[in-house]
Amino acid sequence: MSEKIKYIDASQFEKEVLHGGNVIVDFYSTECPPCEALAAKFEPLSEIFGDDITFIKIFRQENRALAESLGVTSSPTVLFYHNGREIGTRLSGSIKRSELLDNIKLLLPQERFSQLLSAIQPITTYTDILVIGAGPAGLTAGIYAAQAKLKTILVDTQLPGGQVQTTHMVSNYPGFAKPVEGFMLMHYMSEQAKEAGCQFRVAVDVTEINLIKKYIIVDGIETIHAKKIIIASGCSYRELNVPGEYEYKGKGISYCATCDAKYYQDKHVVVIGGGNSAIEESLFIAKFTRHITIVHQFDKLQANREAQEKAFASDKISFMFSHEPRAFIKNDDGSMTVEVENLKTGNRSYITCDGVFIFAGMKPNMVNEDLQNHNGYIITDEFMHTSLPDVFAAGDIRYKPYRQITTAVSDGTIAAITAVRELEEATVAV
Repeated sequence: MSEKIKYIDASQFEKEVLHGGNVIVDFYSTECPPCEALAAKFEPLSEIFGDDITFIKIFRQENRALAESLGVTSSPTVLFYHNGREIGTRLSGSIKRSELLDNIKLLLPQERFSQLLSAIQPITTYTDILVIGAGPAGLTAGIYAAQAKLKTILVDTQLPGGQVQTTHMVSNYPGFAKPVEGFMLMHYMSEQAKEAGCQFRVAVDVTEINLIKKYIIVDGIETIHAKKIIIASGCSYRELNVPGEYEYKGKGISYCATCDAKYYQDKHVVVIGGGNSAIEESLFIAKFTRHITIVHQFDKLQANREAQEKAFASDKISFMFSHEPRAFIKNDDGSMTVEVENLKTGNRSYITCDGVFIFAGMKPNMVNEDLQNHNGYIITDEFMHTSLPDVFAAGDIRYKPYRQITTAVSDGTIAAITAVRELEEATVAV
């Protein structure tokens, strides 16, 4: 724990923050994975900038009234103050080191900031197994590798959990008689990986990946060299590249029902898509909304039969088949208008709604020209070997027919066991 971090309560806020000059305040909670991830960045930065800036932590649960008065509703939330005035951008959730630095830069003269920044020494770390990605495949690989008593590091640009982190309920993962919240399932996996001995570098910027020389650079300062690398970087939501989509992302357009459906209580939303994700997520969204209009490019749904039957039976859901969106428009009153085209007639029409959810499939998160791939998905053999020696792939990043939590866990298991055995065999051979 850094000696340059002060822990205060609400009674000290005015003195330490509002009259404290340059101050950074972290509202944190206990048993909070994002808070733990932030601490790994907050403490080293306090050692570098702590003589010029006061680094403060406030336990949010015991200072709830103060937090609420400041509009702080989640942990962690980081605020930046200069002479009693809040400046910069509030940060919350999955906070990266680069975001902290962008705000720290506003507190100091440019010359002083550059001087302190230049004093940061690069770090070199060596590990047996490096796992890129901390979703189901990566966490499983980490558990197996660490339990084999090999030094294992998991790196992710987000917090552990992958896409499952934002899945409302998981009903088909073995071992749970009743559906389990996606974030809780991934919390269990993450805690198991930590208990096994995995080290985490999460919510980081990956500056460079060199699979041939087997190293990765994190946050521009730490170079991690590995004997074996397991790529488990997964997929992310596919965007449509329709006018207005980028501008209104997070401002009327969402890709995550679990995250945002609650904001559309008794309202009308448009869902783009007709596959499993679109229909299953629409059924969840329907718990909140007054009505859902599903816009789908084909003349029938591609979702599984059970989900289709539930959607067609819902009096909250209507369908526009053989239509595609052509523009997303933000109206003066905050509502959205979706311009759609009838693919059979070419005619265009407009849907006024309160928000839009896009479920247009997934895309691989990491494309590397050194690896044999198919449309960006990495090709492996049955042991998860890629086309590069000592490099494996597991989970949704692999080219394969089915992408489920269970198949990702299976891939992670196979990749880790294979990597462990190869390292053990190499040790015996020496």
